[in-house]
This record gives sequence, C-alpha cells and structure tokens, in this order.
Amino acid sequence: MKFVLDAEQRLFAETLAKLLGEADAPGAIRAWAEGDHRRGRELWTAVADAGVFALAVPEEYDGMGLMPVELVAAVHELGRHAMPGPFVETLAATVPLTEAGGPRAAEWLPRIAAGTALVSYALDGRPALDADVADLVLVATVDGVHVGLPQARRHSLDPARRLFDVVPGERAATGGEQAFDLGALACAAQLVGLGRGLLEVTVEYAKTRQQFGRPIGEFQAIKHHLADALTALEFSTPLLYGAALAHGAGDFARDVSAAKVAASEAAYQAARTALQVHGAIGYTDEYDPSLLIRKVRALYTAWGTPNDHRARLLSLL
Repeated sequence: MKFVLDAEQRLFAETLAKLLGEADAPGAIRAWAEGDHRRGRELWTAVADAGVFALAVPEEYDGMGLMPVELVAAVHELGRHAMPGPFVETLAATVPLTEAGGPRAAEWLPRIAAGTALVSYALDGRPALDADVADLVLVATVDGVHVGLPQARRHSLDPARRLFDVVPGERAATGGEQAFDLGALACAAQLVGLGRGLLEVTVEYAKTRQQFGRPIGEFQAIKHHLADALTALEFSTPLLYGAALAHGAGDFARDVSAAKVAASEAAYQAARTALQVHGAIGYTDEYDPSLLIRKVRALYTAWGTPNDHRARLLSLL
C-alpha cells in the first residue's frame, strides 16, 4: 500500500514538528520524570492550541470530529520528539466519554479539546500513566469504563512514564473496545515517531563520530544496521495509515493490530541500532537519545504486546 499525506496534512505535521522542535522537549521530559509538570503542561497547552486533541473530540463538544489520519500524523510528531504526558491515553479516553454522553461528556470533552484536561486511561489490570497529574483517571474493566482511584506508584523503565496502580470506582461508561483500538493505533504512531527520531539522531552521530580516522557511518556494518532500521520503519508506516483509513470499518481492529505489531518491532529495532551505534553513551541520563530509547522499550508492550496483537490478528483473519 502506498499512502501519501495531502498538502494540508503535511503542513499540519510540519507545523507541529516545528513547534515541538523549538520547545526544549528534552528539558520538559527530564522535569516530568522528577515530578515537575509545569513545562510539560505548557507544552501540552501549545499542542492543544495547534488542534491535536480536538482531532479526537466531536464537533458538538468543541472538537473537529474524529480525524484518524491527521491524528496519526500528529501523534507521530509527538512521538518523534518524545513529548511527555498521557496524550495517547487522553485521546483514547474521548471514545468512552463520547459514548457516555450527558454531563460527563459535556464536562470533560471540551476541556480535552482545549488542552486543560489530561486524562489517564488504564486497561484492566495495568497501571495508570501519570495518574498523579491527570485531571481524570479512567480504567477499563470487563463491565465497562470506571473512574479510577490511583494507588501506589510503580517502577517504570522510562522515568518519564510515571505509573500508578489504580482500582475502579464509579462506572463512567459502557464498552471500551473502540477506545482500546484508538489507543493502540495512537501508540503505534507514537512508536513509529520515536523510531524516526532515534534514526535521525543516530545517522547524525554516525556522520560525526570517528574511528580509525573515518566517520563510523562509512563502515558497511553501520550502514547495514541503519538501513535495516529505516526499512522496518518504512514498512510499518503504510500499515499505520492503512489502519487510520480503516477507522469505522469492519477491518479496523485487524488493521490496528497489524500496525501495532509492525510499529513495536520497527521502533525496537531502531532503539537497538541507536544503542549499538552510540555505545554506552546512548543510555546515559545526560544524553538526549536515552530518553527515546527508554520510552521505546516501555511502549513496546503498551496497549497490547506484539504477541497479543499477533494472536488477535490471526483470530480476525
């Protein structure tokens, strides 16, 4: 499948990339990991002002109506710059809130679109992301979606992904299956963006780091690793946008699972390549690529492991 963004979609993605590139995202990430959310919330507001969260909110709640292709393009850029915060979870939460309607939807959906509400959305038995800063915590269980009650904090591979145990409280909505699919699709877009960001910084490093009097990027072994990482990302991208285009159709769940498997594996390969090319410096806290490498590892199993999605994919063929 060949997919090309149109001119307006490309301009939107480029504008968002410029905004994030000028915002010192690494500084916001490190502060977020330490529990200082001020810079991250400022970045969240700027992203909301660009229209990102409105892409998942119905027009009657001050949004633009769900626009899955534009949403994927936006989350790809958020991933490429490793933006902190539960943005995937907030986007997924718009689904049960919309289904619930009534006062709860009227209260929260306009705030999500405006960027004044962060929502953590946890799957049954899994921890809630950034529950300490979220304005609303939701947890999906077998009998619906409930308001979540945060408990103790858990250890996370990525310090900027602050995880908390959560127990379900009052039921907020029924269902939750469509929220899972939108969340998995957005997570796949985030992973592909992270992989792209890692590949970009790794290529630049390979051009400048010298060994035996030559840039290491001139060695065939390095070229092969970089080419393999790029190939995996290139092959995952059509699956990602194909799934976005399938939203609302019967094949959506199947296509989301295919995209999540490909995105997880491609981003993980890019992270391994980045670490191999950079060496030990690639995993040091002071070096920005480490922020992306850790996030890829944490997201590899988020919103369903690759094996979970392979099994679902086989069941839906």
